[in-house]
Amino acid sequence: MASSVILAGLGLAAMGFAGRYIIRAVPGMSQKMSDTMKAFPKIDPSSFANNKYYKGGFEPKMTRREASLILGISPTASKMKVKEAHKRIMALNHPDRGGSPLLAAKINEAKDLLDSGKS
Repeated sequence: MASSVILAGLGLAAMGFAGRYIIRAVPGMSQKMSDTMKAFPKIDPSSFANNKYYKGGFEPKMTRREASLILGISPTASKMKVKEAHKRIMALNHPDRGGSPLLAAKINEAKDLLDSGKS
């Protein structure tokens, strides 16, 4: 019984010393944390977007430029390149495989526009 009282007393003393250490260390830590947070670069939502891709919606009437951006090829690409790009992108965005019907329609429209040669 006496040993459990002694252990409880030592435990309380250890908790007291730890608490005192933490209370003394917190003001210094908060200053260090605020300095560290100021050192981080400013993050805006646009920095998360991949700059490699076109930003913006679809134009009302598709142009050769927009069609080439959708397929990821040059506006003057050959019909074979257009066909390969269309096949590659449709494999990823087909509605039967969980892709968007709107995106599939735009991909097909881009292919048709670049195949026809009209602008």
